[in-house]
Amino acid sequence: MSLLVVGSIAIDSIHTPTEVRENIIGGSATHFSYAASFFSGVRMVGVVGEDWQEEHTQLFSERGIDTSGIEVEKGGKTFRWTGKYHDNMNDRDTLEVHLNVLENFSPTLAEDATRCPFVFLANGSPTTQLKVLDQMTGPRLVVADTMDLWIEIERDELKTLLNRIDGLVLNDSEAKLLTQEENLVKAGQKVLEMGPKFVILKKGEHGAMFFSEKETYVMPAFPTPHVIDPTGAGDSFAGGMMGYLAEKNDFDPKTLKEAMAYGTVVASLIVEDFSMDRLKGASRDEIDGRFAQYRQMLTF
Repeated sequence: MSLLVVGSIAIDSIHTPTEVRENIIGGSATHFSYAASFFSGVRMVGVVGEDWQEEHTQLFSERGIDTSGIEVEKGGKTFRWTGKYHDNMNDRDTLEVHLNVLENFSPTLAEDATRCPFVFLANGSPTTQLKVLDQMTGPRLVVADTMDLWIEIERDELKTLLNRIDGLVLNDSEAKLLTQEENLVKAGQKVLEMGPKFVILKKGEHGAMFFSEKETYVMPAFPTPHVIDPTGAGDSFAGGMMGYLAEKNDFDPKTLKEAMAYGTVVASLIVEDFSMDRLKGASRDEIDGRFAQYRQMLTF
């Protein structure tokens, strides 16, 4: 497996303006892995409790995802999150969070996992992300995600992490919080100065911004009229992007731009249903077809 992801595996309950879904698969590593599996072999590392159903693991195995790194903690309960989306489907409120087994998660990688050339540190504690990095042996590309919680309570650890990774993915509000800059261009540039070689600011329905030393550009979102559940869109964007980079075994500027486009396309699919339901029925041909539409849309 050329692509390693370490992150949360969760059981979600999602409230939208039209529907409620209880006890469905969630988590950063899960959405990432399923999206990436359309492009590359993926090794997923995370922790679950005894309430995690074997059929969930089988869902990933059927996609060729290596699930041997999923640790089942005896007597424990899986990380659970309950969220409620507003009518605009962009804003949401967290109703409940139970870290459970995730609270003390300290991953120990198998020897072959430490040699994966492409690594994604999904949203999680920077302390945990650094522990993963300490176990890696010469990865070619390391990209991380973060969120407002870690910016607020583990800022020093996050700054250490930023000096050890190649790329950082975060949303626009998190970039503002990290840099104390309201202007997104200034915020992106300031994050870049903190260490990573490139920074991607996710802007939800408005796409994403890319920053590196050599170029800055904006990738719009793929127009999607049927948004059912936005949960996991950012993680699937990262999964599509990293999966494509691993498939090409390259990350030059042109390939990075193509990878972001593929990430955008996969994210546009996952929001069309709850959890992984839309991606279950998707194919690489469908993704390539939507990518062709997206590329044509950007040509002028």
